[in-house]
Order: sequence, then structure tokens, then C-alpha cells
Amino acid sequence: MVIVTGAAGFIGSCLVNKLNNKGITDIGIVDDFSNERKNKNIENKTYWDKIDRKDFIDWIKTNHQNVEFIFHIGARTDTTESDVEIFNRLNLNYTKSIWQACAEYGIPLVYASSAATYGMGEHGYTDNHDIVEALKPLNPYGESKNDFDKWALKQTDQPGFWAGMKFFNVYGPNEFHKGRMASVIFHAFKQIKNTGKVKLFRSHRPDFEDGKQLRDFIYVKDVVDVLYFMMDQKPQSGLYNLGTGKARSFLDLATSTFRSMNLEPKIEFIDTPLDIRDKYQYFTEAEMTKLKSAGYDKAFFELEQGIEEYVQGYLAPGLYS
Repeated sequence: MVIVTGAAGFIGSCLVNKLNNKGITDIGIVDDFSNERKNKNIENKTYWDKIDRKDFIDWIKTNHQNVEFIFHIGARTDTTESDVEIFNRLNLNYTKSIWQACAEYGIPLVYASSAATYGMGEHGYTDNHDIVEALKPLNPYGESKNDFDKWALKQTDQPGFWAGMKFFNVYGPNEFHKGRMASVIFHAFKQIKNTGKVKLFRSHRPDFEDGKQLRDFIYVKDVVDVLYFMMDQKPQSGLYNLGTGKARSFLDLATSTFRSMNLEPKIEFIDTPLDIRDKYQYFTEAEMTKLKSAGYDKAFFELEQGIEEYVQGYLAPGLYS
């Protein structure tokens, strides 16, 4: 059995869909299934067992002999949440419990880390283990992810194979439940549909023009392709960046969203709120050498291609992956 935590969420549900498309239905899905809007993500999925998040650690102890692989994608992902204890409980300590079970029972593990660990990018965006201790995330979410990465790298008792995937800016189907934490493409589509225009943050730095702030945006179908590769090939254990390696501007993103809706771009620039202005990232770009060296050679979706498929295939008709 393959376990997917966070299976009703955005990336987790797309991963379950990927496994189904590969003919894998012996899946245990783990989540807090109390959100009915979120549960729509798994309505058309095939799986063997459904396990509540709070019961999962005990479930492993009883059923570990049936588990072949664990994808731990579930986490508290709200970057605006300030309660550190929530992240300690749901991200740091819960993931430690899963790691320890995998180490004890010999279960391979892939878990979700985050590019939020890189903070302002003072040390670059390389998945080199040597910089992990020096990283300075900008919020408690990023800190919880980096704290676990630091802890994992110090462990002598490890799963036979493990990988921490540093997701960059993921977008794609099954985001309807995410609210303010949904991707910029999702919010741009909603703004255009409701108002006919998109609002982007103005640049407050002389070295960046308005709308030319850069991010590494990656389509969720590329993300789950890489996750499947990690399970199938089990390369060297460690931390891996998961972006495209190609930063693109918010202006490119907004323009592509308009064009995918067959509309002419209409963009308005607004001031970046003062409470986030000093922590606003003007550039992120994944260094992807390690994943490529591990043997992953499939091309990633170009931003325009991914947005067109997402908008026309999922957002406009209101469909799920």
C-alpha cells in the first residue's frame, strides 16, 4: 500500500490522481476529512483505506507491514499564521513521528519541505545540505519546515530512502478550497472574472520594474511527476528542490491568464502592504542540478502552457483533477 497524507488537499489529491493513472489503487489516504469543500478533491479517486490524520500514527503501528511507501504531503501551510505552536504540532512534531515510524519499520518516505525555508534568498536557492543551518525563513511556516529539515539531516536512525521536497510556487487544479492561500493564477482568474482586471503589487525597489518581481512557478502536474519518480527510482536520500529552475514575472503570469481567457490584459498596480513590504520576495528560482543529476530528465511545463491548461481545462469549467 502507498500512503498519501494530505490526500484531500491540493498537491495530495493530484498525487492520488497520478497514482491512479499509473494503475495504483492500493492507496491509504490520510487527512482531516471534516472540510466538505476540500473533500471534493477526492470524490473521483480510487483508494483502499481512508485514515483520519489524528489516528494515522497508531494506524502505522498496526498496519506497517502492508505499507510500501509514504508520501507525507499534509501540513499546515498558512504562511500568515503566527501561532508557532500550531506549526510545532502539525508540521514539526507530527512529521518527526512519521519519520520515526518509517525508520523503525523500513518504510521509504518522501515529505513536503518548502522553498519558504530559503527566506530572502541570502544564501541562494540551492538544495545543498551545508546551508540548511544558516537559512532564515520569513515566517513560522517556513521555520517549521526548515526546523524539520535540520532535524532530519542530524538523524542517524533514518528510513532506508527519504527525500524532503522543497516545493516552490505550485499552481494547478484542486485549489478551490484554499482561499487566500491559493496560487496567484487562481486569484488572477477570479479577479478577471469578477472585475475584468488584475491587481499586482507595485515594485518598491529601483532594480525591479512594476510587475517584474520574479518567482519560480511550477505546475502541479510536474510536481506529482517528480514525486512519482522519487518513489519509482529512489535516488540518493536528501533534500531536493522542486521548481522549474526558471523564474518568471508576475506580469508574465497575469498576461498569460488573460490570454487563456481570450481577453486583453488590464493590469492595475497597487502598493505592497506595509506589514509585508520588508519581507516581500522579489526573486526566487530553484537550483535544479541535484534532481537532474538524480536522473529526472522530463521537461517542465512552460508557464504559458501550464496556465492555459489550468484555466481552460479546470478553472473555467470548474473541474477537478
